[in-house]
Amino acid sequence: MSTNNHDTPVESRRAQGIDFSMVLASAVHDMKNSLGMLLNSLDELRQEQAQSIGESSRFNTLQYEAERMHNDLVQLLGIYRLGENNLSAHIEEHFVPDFLSQHMARHTPLLDGLGIKLEIAADDINGFFDEDLLTGVLNNTINNAIRYTRSKIKLTASERQGFLVIGVEDDGEGYPESMQHTGTPSFKSLDFKSGSTSLGLFFASSVAQLHSEGDRTGSIRLHNGGSLGGGVFEIWLP
Repeated sequence: MSTNNHDTPVESRRAQGIDFSMVLASAVHDMKNSLGMLLNSLDELRQEQAQSIGESSRFNTLQYEAERMHNDLVQLLGIYRLGENNLSAHIEEHFVPDFLSQHMARHTPLLDGLGIKLEIAADDINGFFDEDLLTGVLNNTINNAIRYTRSKIKLTASERQGFLVIGVEDDGEGYPESMQHTGTPSFKSLDFKSGSTSLGLFFASSVAQLHSEGDRTGSIRLHNGGSLGGGVFEIWLP
């Protein structure tokens, strides 16, 4: 009597104990690091060849798209860790104007090349938040604002209703009615054809909710108006 020792592909993978979510997360992590090195090289190249490529539309597009992919990978890793219940916020005190100035410095070369002005309007306040997580949120939000603004982006920070409110404003067309909300965005209405997957908003909302104090929890808000008349993204942290 013969036995069939040929497992199906699924059974074979199970027998080997392969965790494909872990494999994908590891690959995403490697790609994120590679893109980070690429972005550093692009920054150095811009400095070395400022006169020849500083206003090159092709170079600016290359840097913008690389930055966008890097941000997406950071968010994917964050959401993966959230799903694995090992994403937590390491809350520390920060002087908010300095924190925003660091972001301004990071994005200034690309914005100068694109002819977009970036300004900060922040009160002299301290805030308690996870610097790395909030950096991921702001990088994505600024990158998104670059895509839709006409000529200016503003970073804002103030204290309202006992919350630290950090905002990113632009002078573009603003958010469509369907995107203006307060709270957690849903993945029920993903639109892959338009590229509007709400990944960035879901990540930002998840980061906000990791910040809590007593019965108060962080949140995000999207609306139009502000001092520039375009879209306004706000993250509220207790």
